[in-house]
Amino acid sequence: MPELKRLHAGHAPAVLAFELENRAYFAASVPDRGDDFFDKFTDRYGALLAEQEASICAFYLLVAEDGSVLGRFNLYDLENGTAELGYRVAQHVAGRGVATETVRELCRLAVARHGLRTLRAGTSRENVASQRVLTKAGFVLVDPADLGGKSDLWYQRDLVLRR
Repeated sequence: MPELKRLHAGHAPAVLAFELENRAYFAASVPDRGDDFFDKFTDRYGALLAEQEASICAFYLLVAEDGSVLGRFNLYDLENGTAELGYRVAQHVAGRGVATETVRELCRLAVARHGLRTLRAGTSRENVASQRVLTKAGFVLVDPADLGGKSDLWYQRDLVLRR
């Protein structure tokens, strides 16, 4: 049974393998990270862990029983009860509800572990699969986004009921 785990230093080889194995698949729907990302992976990974330690971000992996990474689920810019959500899943599990269920689980963790009240997620207009995941996970379209110079879409989910 896959498990959502907080990112730690020991995950680095599995994360790198996940990114390399799915590079072309990801590049079909989001801008490619470029060779520099892979050339400087160790430094970038260390920076992610430092951001997590400073409570600026929270990074999670969906890990299979064999230790391989099935997906990355990240909370960015944790501040004033809000954060941005980002995620990507391996091609071989895409379209099976893995992203939707894990985003739902991360929403629960966002409240319980991080005290968040609101999550926002940006996606391109072309990434219909991501829009479906967000909608099924309880997010609603709130306004256009500027992602990489293109006008795209922002979704939002209020995590706690306000009285």
